[in-house]
Amino acid sequence: MPEQSTSSAAPMLLGTNGESAHALLINGEHRSGGGDLLELINPATAKVFARCHSASVEDTDDAVSSARSAFDAGVWSQLSIQERSRILHRFGDLLERDMQELYRLETVNNGRPITETKAQITRLPEWYRYNAALLLASRTAVVPMSGEYHSYTSRFPLGVVATLSSFNHPLMIASKSVAPALATGNSVVLKPSEQTPLTALLVGSLALEAGIPPGVLNVVPGLGPVTGARLAEHPLVDKVVFTGGTEVGRSISMATARRFAKSTVELGGKTPVLVFDDVPVSVAARGAAFGGFIGAGQTCIAGTRILVQETIYDEFVAALVEQAERIRIGDPSQPGTQLGPVISDRARTRILDYVEIGRSEGATVATGGYAPEIEDLDGYFVAPTVLSGVNNQMRVAREEIFGPVLVVIPFSDESEAVSIANDSPYGLGSSIWTRDVARAHRVASKLEQGIVWVNDHHRLDPCSPWGGVRESGHGREGGWESFDDFTHVRAVTIRTADSDVDWYGDVALERLN
Repeated sequence: MPEQSTSSAAPMLLGTNGESAHALLINGEHRSGGGDLLELINPATAKVFARCHSASVEDTDDAVSSARSAFDAGVWSQLSIQERSRILHRFGDLLERDMQELYRLETVNNGRPITETKAQITRLPEWYRYNAALLLASRTAVVPMSGEYHSYTSRFPLGVVATLSSFNHPLMIASKSVAPALATGNSVVLKPSEQTPLTALLVGSLALEAGIPPGVLNVVPGLGPVTGARLAEHPLVDKVVFTGGTEVGRSISMATARRFAKSTVELGGKTPVLVFDDVPVSVAARGAAFGGFIGAGQTCIAGTRILVQETIYDEFVAALVEQAERIRIGDPSQPGTQLGPVISDRARTRILDYVEIGRSEGATVATGGYAPEIEDLDGYFVAPTVLSGVNNQMRVAREEIFGPVLVVIPFSDESEAVSIANDSPYGLGSSIWTRDVARAHRVASKLEQGIVWVNDHHRLDPCSPWGGVRESGHGREGGWESFDDFTHVRAVTIRTADSDVDWYGDVALERLN
């Protein structure tokens, strides 16, 4: 029997097998789905706590058609920028009003500790308000065209945007694209992860309450190979935003490229953390633990590849082990918990398999590397793990483990640190730990990643572009870079000369001679 669910994410409708489940949101209406019901598992207990309808290909087509109809009707896309901005601010207010329910749903759905969940999604309203502000601040550009012409640019929305979000940060990842897409006048079809759809469904209901017209924001939980694949290839979808694995991101990029649609894909990572010997070891160890273990390491930006100057290597490993062993593992709904479970049994097995791969490659398990037993919980827990004696050519240093496993690699000097950091198929983020201001700027300028932090990690803001290079994807979320990429640019040129255009007349011929 499932755990009792008191979620208000969406109305409960009967599925084809007679079971009650959370409904899809299409064209402003809550409806059942044609796919098999999704069983939602609390990763802290390994028990089903709710069920959700799943979108079939036909349901997905309906959602896209509704989004396109709403766009073509102009109920949102042609609304004045002042009115769109006002409604998005109202949307932010409603998110704040229901924040306690969002905390609860997200924590029970993906197992992230409630303190982490609060710290992250408390900021959600900022994304909608920031993009609403960009909408009002946006100005056209005058182009200095030669001759008697006045030329300027303006922007117009793409049409239908499909957002495919992931389980690790369901609302934050979705909002990073939904907010600018809505602000710029697009309609949106949001497909949350099939493992964590409930907060997205609640946000869809809040959008309607805020005054966003039906069909402008549709929420269709479903399986990746069904719902996600259909959105990626749908001829009426003008842009796809995806966060997830590199291979799926590659297939989405290819599908959109075939029809010249846009895509932004934020994919895998093996983020280097560069620790120099001029920073106190205790400070760097605390920072590295935060960068690598937050969210149980289930984030593309996790600082799981730690490069440490060899003069402090042993001392740093000891301090990092001490930090890891002090982390409180347990029920993510309890405020004192610092590390929750990973998302599934399959994920836990993969993570522990990587620990064994590291051992086979010659790494030392300095701490962790096992599944701890937690009183009264049968969930998918993995102890914070530190692997020492690692070099950058080992699989555990090159492949994304996506769990609380950190590898520690020594380097001799600044040049070698930069070389190791850049020697990766990924290029999402990096962080530098140093007290030398000149070194911080110098090293940052040489790192080939889309994001660099100095003496910190995991910091994001609506105004700062977020994204990577190489197999970490392409495109950016946040800032003007993201806002503008949900629009097409239009060049308008006006002839200001007194004379008429008569290219084939005598006067034109005389000028040519």
